[in-house]
Amino acid sequence: MIVRLADEQDMPGFLDLAGQVEHWFGPMVHDPGFRAAVGRHISRAMALVAVGGGADLLGGLLFGAKPPVYQVHWLVVSWRVRGQGVGRALMAEAMRRWVTGPGVLEVVTFGADHPGAVAAGARVFYERLGFAPAEAAVPGPEGGSRQVFRKTVA
Repeated sequence: MIVRLADEQDMPGFLDLAGQVEHWFGPMVHDPGFRAAVGRHISRAMALVAVGGGADLLGGLLFGAKPPVYQVHWLVVSWRVRGQGVGRALMAEAMRRWVTGPGVLEVVTFGADHPGAVAAGARVFYERLGFAPAEAAVPGPEGGSRQVFRKTVA
């Protein structure tokens, strides 16, 4: 597996990944706002992809950095390879590239009562990376609860 900066040719792969999680996050594939956000992240060199031997993306990540606050805007791993270290590799590369000093890293993920909290494994994934649950966030577009997870970085 290789983790690299995303480029414009990766847009179909991002849309494929988005399609795999729309039941948890709401419509994205045909949402012009989502497409524009992916395009902005790619053009600003703030998007990563994980690729394997095939043409399909194994995972994708959109990141934001306004030191001392760093944010994971979106992270999805293909259902085919979940639990195989793809998400961890994307996060490690994001930290290496964009976290330049002490601060806080944040991500909004499922609330504890959201069906995706267990099925997607997102909360456990972030906890294993050293994040701690923090305040509630605005519910997702599908109406499910969301929560900020935060990690202090040196």
